[in-house]
Amino acid sequence: MHFLIFSILCSVSVGILFKIARRYAVSFQQMINYNYVVAIILCYLAYQPDIHMVTSNAPWSLYSLLALLLPTVFLVLAASVRHIGIVKTDIAQRFSLIISILAAFFVFNESISPVKWIGLAIGFTAIFLVLYRNETTSGEKNNGWYPIIVLLGFGIIDVCFKLIAASTEIPYTTSLFVVFCGALVVSTAITLYTLLVKKEKTNGKSLLFGLALGILNFGNILFYLKAHKALHDNPSTVFASMNFGVILLGTLAGTLLFKEKISRLNAIGIFLAFLAIIVITASQLYAL
Repeated sequence: MHFLIFSILCSVSVGILFKIARRYAVSFQQMINYNYVVAIILCYLAYQPDIHMVTSNAPWSLYSLLALLLPTVFLVLAASVRHIGIVKTDIAQRFSLIISILAAFFVFNESISPVKWIGLAIGFTAIFLVLYRNETTSGEKNNGWYPIIVLLGFGIIDVCFKLIAASTEIPYTTSLFVVFCGALVVSTAITLYTLLVKKEKTNGKSLLFGLALGILNFGNILFYLKAHKALHDNPSTVFASMNFGVILLGTLAGTLLFKEKISRLNAIGIFLAFLAIIVITASQLYAL
């Protein structure tokens, strides 16, 4: 269970790190770029991926899509934390699971039980209430799209990783290493654009925050995989605990540490988010 706790702490700490980085004029793009350097090194040291297994038959279309999505969606995540807050961003990221469930039904032709449909309906209602706010300016309206993009982006990323995991020819961790390498290439290209075209300056703070982000980002993945391995007979427990933990800890961090304001409707949405996870988990655990 301690692996799960570590994974939750790493996941929420990513949002906290972005919040703190904002105060020190850190470049989010440079920070994310350094993050992938660290992730690649840690992935290699932890899993010793066998690159020779990655041949022309590997799922290169999925690798390429993930290489594009990971750094770009990460940027949107950083912007969402900055403008919308940790609470709403973490809930949006957690509920990317809705995309995975819908993909299982529409793409993979898997059946969805009535109870799970109820859970999805509660989840959609929760997302609407959590993200709802009284916008007064066009800037606020534009910012409101960030968590929605986070939800959709991480949902697609999750589906792609599940497709990769279904491949038995290449170990999942080897594919993860390849994806990180591709993400670094894309992220470096974006960073060069910001440096050469937008004349953004490099600074040591971006490097330090990037190193911390890389450790937290990889730590989240490492401990989550270890939690699944340790609790292999109870995948629903890992699923529910991870989502519960991130939403609860993210809500506490946002409201207590950064004084993020939560309206009555937002609070109802957070309650419904917990309820949706309970219903969805129960449908998986008891085959309802």
